[in-house]
Amino acid sequence: MQTQPKIDFQGVEPSSRQQEHIMRQIEKLEDRYGRATACRVVVKGPGAHHHTGGLYEINLHLVLPNKREVAIERTPHQDERFQDFDFALNDAFKRARRRLQDQVRRMRGKVKHHETAPTGVVKKMVAEDGYGFIEAPDGREIYFHRNSVEGSEFDALKPGVRVRYSEEEGREGPQASRVTPLGRDAA
Repeated sequence: MQTQPKIDFQGVEPSSRQQEHIMRQIEKLEDRYGRATACRVVVKGPGAHHHTGGLYEINLHLVLPNKREVAIERTPHQDERFQDFDFALNDAFKRARRRLQDQVRRMRGKVKHHETAPTGVVKKMVAEDGYGFIEAPDGREIYFHRNSVEGSEFDALKPGVRVRYSEEEGREGPQASRVTPLGRDAA
């Protein structure tokens, strides 16, 4: 860390054990992520604010490179476990670790991108046998079974209805699963 961490106690006299516990937690963050440039920890004691009802409130503010920040500033629920300093501190740092993981992923460009399901048009229905075919955007015909259609919408399907689907490889070629009618005809 580029600057010395700042620890502020409000409404409670700090003990050396509490300060050491906070410093160990900060060191763990540094060992794991090593990218924080500054850190401020505010410990609000059980008597400091009447709205916490005798609970510790611990706020963290971490400054990261490129003007990014992680702030943990949630007032604890009415949960008696927050009457214990160690529990409150561990909870705050656990949430900080999760947020730091997310920030590190973003900084490294490792963000999950969810692909949208393709849309197609029902090309042919063989309702009496419980299957049909979807025309994919690339012109291929993809088989689907009655059980692949969401809800009880199979009987309402007819050629020309737009659907969203997931494609997978079946025994005899591509097949659609999770077919969801979009309610609009393709015409």
